[in-house]
Amino acid sequence: MKKFEEAKFNIPDLKGISKKTTEEHLKLYAGYVKHANLILEKIDELGADAEKNAYALGEIQRRFGFEFDGMRNHEFYFKSFEGGSTALSADSHLKKGIEEEWGSWEKWQNRFKAIALTRGIGWAILYFDPHTKRLLNAWIDEQHFGHLTGLSPVLALDMWEHSYVADYQPSGKKQYVEDFFANLNWEVIEKNYGEAA
Repeated sequence: MKKFEEAKFNIPDLKGISKKTTEEHLKLYAGYVKHANLILEKIDELGADAEKNAYALGEIQRRFGFEFDGMRNHEFYFKSFEGGSTALSADSHLKKGIEEEWGSWEKWQNRFKAIALTRGIGWAILYFDPHTKRLLNAWIDEQHFGHLTGLSPVLALDMWEHSYVADYQPSGKKQYVEDFFANLNWEVIEKNYGEAA
């Protein structure tokens, strides 16, 4: 059976986010890859007698969405740090798209940051909708509840406690969001947008 492979990331020193937190966070990502593969193997095994294993198949299939989206969300998250912080160029297509959708870069950024501060665990994600050619912000509960079907992530911000509590404490969530933006390589995010559009 074909397996998902763990991506390797070249993440430099980050503002506010310690190497220790990044190392531990990458171990969690590796777990999502491992479990996505294990679930697919188990589905094949249980599928040999699908009628007998109908309940188990249904439950493990539901779990697959959690593990798979945990894997993919983290790949967008970690990739956005590779190569170090870079600014978004003034003639960026992404910047123009954001300004067309929200009126200004600042208005979008304020909205996105507000979504990131939603109570609970999950993700703030900027998507591109290829059907309407629009950018949309969304909150994703856990790893998988609320993903927008058919849309491609452009930017993903992990808001599970494991991504910030060790460095910021629970009360430092807002500073973590600010530092996340300070650490972004906008060339990577622009590339995500180009591939989605």
